[in-house]
Amino acid sequence: MSGEQAGVLRSSALMAAGTITSRATGLIRDMALVAAIGFGTLADTYSLGNSLPNIIYILVAGGALNAVFIPQLVRHMQNDEDGGHGFANRLLRVVTLITFVLTVAAVLAAPWIVHLYATSEYSAREFDLAVAFARLCLPQIIFYGLYTMFSQVLNARGHFGSPMFAPIVNNIVVIGAAIAFLAVAGDKLDVNTITDAQVAWLGVMTTLGVALQALVLVPVLLRSGFRFAYVRGLRGFGLGHTGRLAIWTIGLVLVNQLGFLVVTRLATLANVLASRADVVAQGLTTYQKAYLIFMLPHSVITISIMTALLPRMSRAAAERDLAKVGAYVADGMRLVAVLIIPAAVALGVAGPMIATVIFGFGAGAGVASTYAGLVVVAFAVGLLPFSLFYVLLRGWYSVEDTKTPFYLTVAYNVLMVGFSLPLFYAAAVEFKVTALALGYSLAYWLTFGLAWLVLSRRLGDLQSRRTLGVLVRLIIAGLGAAVAGLAANLFFTGAVARFTDREGEVALGFIGQPGWALVAAVFVSAVALVVYLVVAKVLRVAEISQAWSLVAAKLPGRRG
Repeated sequence: MSGEQAGVLRSSALMAAGTITSRATGLIRDMALVAAIGFGTLADTYSLGNSLPNIIYILVAGGALNAVFIPQLVRHMQNDEDGGHGFANRLLRVVTLITFVLTVAAVLAAPWIVHLYATSEYSAREFDLAVAFARLCLPQIIFYGLYTMFSQVLNARGHFGSPMFAPIVNNIVVIGAAIAFLAVAGDKLDVNTITDAQVAWLGVMTTLGVALQALVLVPVLLRSGFRFAYVRGLRGFGLGHTGRLAIWTIGLVLVNQLGFLVVTRLATLANVLASRADVVAQGLTTYQKAYLIFMLPHSVITISIMTALLPRMSRAAAERDLAKVGAYVADGMRLVAVLIIPAAVALGVAGPMIATVIFGFGAGAGVASTYAGLVVVAFAVGLLPFSLFYVLLRGWYSVEDTKTPFYLTVAYNVLMVGFSLPLFYAAAVEFKVTALALGYSLAYWLTFGLAWLVLSRRLGDLQSRRTLGVLVRLIIAGLGAAVAGLAANLFFTGAVARFTDREGEVALGFIGQPGWALVAAVFVSAVALVVYLVVAKVLRVAEISQAWSLVAAKLPGRRG
């Protein structure tokens, strides 16, 4: 496994670089959008309209493409005389037709879709704005389909980097659009003062970014040796088998979206209640921006590692070597945990400061961005089980079992709604979205434990004794790091409060002070990381030493 692990890490390096750059520009994109339209109900109408194409696409086609078709493409590349070109072209045609029809239907049904996802407390003006943004953004559906299909074909052919870099184009377009919007309209707009032309600008440019994200992959596909062609006939080429596998994955996505529908309605309600009570805005936009920060380490670490591992797992499954599949899953869990836990600790102890640094400008300046950081802290509680559950899901998909993940997803969403509803209604108005994020995290801890037990039985072994031992020691190291980080936070904020004589402004992460928040976030995270490494070393976590050896081997003076 050590040789395979090194291969996975090498394959992950380019993807990680692309993902880091993509996520960095994504953060800048969201910084620009928050600076332009803030966290209030105007921002929520845009966020809802821009979320709907992603929701609908994933609901109908995206989940099946992402989870099922890489294993199928690998098999067809290995077994078909044409190297899988015919299968890929047929699949591309089906996806394009489905997403085109879906786009037209969604644009026509936009008012009903918005009514489903938005709180019933929206005013007529707020509802109309959400519908306008939705109609401008829903054409993104077809381009999401093309991007996903192009990416899957490239991944199956061993090209992992380009799909990770393509979203950068999308981000640059939206950054430019938001800056231009801010320069012309300023940062004081609300639902009553924004004009139709300004709505159109935001919606059209957002959709243009997604279109370019897909189209930039066409030259890469051609260079990889893939050739677009119209291949006649759709029967007898494995699409039916793929479709049957996808049914359960579509069900899984449907259940997830039902859970997200509950969250969306509650989050949009939270912002309406906050505006009526004249307290800090926490709504759908706050939830999404906090989730973006939460997803950054998962995207850089977990997705990069598992994207490289999944084709290997699929080949082992095709050879009916379930023990090897289990070994890959266990190796992936340990490798992900080593890197995810310190990231979760950093988000937990420095979340308010991180959010202040990222969003504390323009319309997002002040207390709203800092309170978004509290949502980040609540999400951080669930980062480890969320990432490890993602690893376990790939174990099922590699053996073409899409039914079990469906049932586990049902269990997760029942738990998530069960936690979120009472937490939401018990929380004060300004903390209702934080309560939703906490419910999300708690549900993942229980679902992850259940998933581990079920997959262990399916594959025979996940090296559970060894893996559990590593996880326990890493969690102990993480808890020690969290305590040290919180102590460093209290020390630093206290020192700054005395130095600046502004105790009220530093109590929750340097409200309105992005400069001080940046210094604090770096200091607190560095203390937590050092403690994590020291404790893990004392507990003899071999994976820490292996990771350090891989990094140290690349440093100047350590070669040759």
